[in-house]
Amino acid sequence: MTTPPLVPPFQQAQAARDVNTSSLCRIGQETVQDIVLRTMEIFQLLRNMQLPNGVTYHTNTHQDRLGKLQEHLRMLSVLFRKLRLVYDKCNENCAGLDPIPPEQLIPFVEDDGSKHDDRSGGQSHLTSEERREILEVNKKLKQKNQQLKQIMDQLRNLIWEINSMLAVRS
Repeated sequence: MTTPPLVPPFQQAQAARDVNTSSLCRIGQETVQDIVLRTMEIFQLLRNMQLPNGVTYHTNTHQDRLGKLQEHLRMLSVLFRKLRLVYDKCNENCAGLDPIPPEQLIPFVEDDGSKHDDRSGGQSHLTSEERREILEVNKKLKQKNQQLKQIMDQLRNLIWEINSMLAVRS
């Protein structure tokens, strides 16, 4: 086994700063792919391994397969620890970011079919105007819902009083 080359602490700190969240996500994706590959290899080894059910088996072959299986399991645990470190680092890097609502990430499609280049200049004005209209409609909708709730409460109270009077009469 070879030892990694010694890197001065300054270069290590510089390399740590150069790693951004997108490269961490790529590393995480590669790690997950490695985990899946190792898991498939483990199942392949287990499928090929004979059970000790009284049948004679070759001790060398069995020991070789058992060693490979233990090595794959050890590497799998190392990969899971690496994935946990990448996950924690990504969460640490994204902790200070304000979450963007998914509605802002979805582009609006216009009916006229104009291209993005044609409307790039007035797009910000158009979207802010549309957002303002949507907020006004939502405000009116909340007011109407509140009025409907009041009407339903009044009707519920009226029906309760009618039922009470009918119960007293009979």
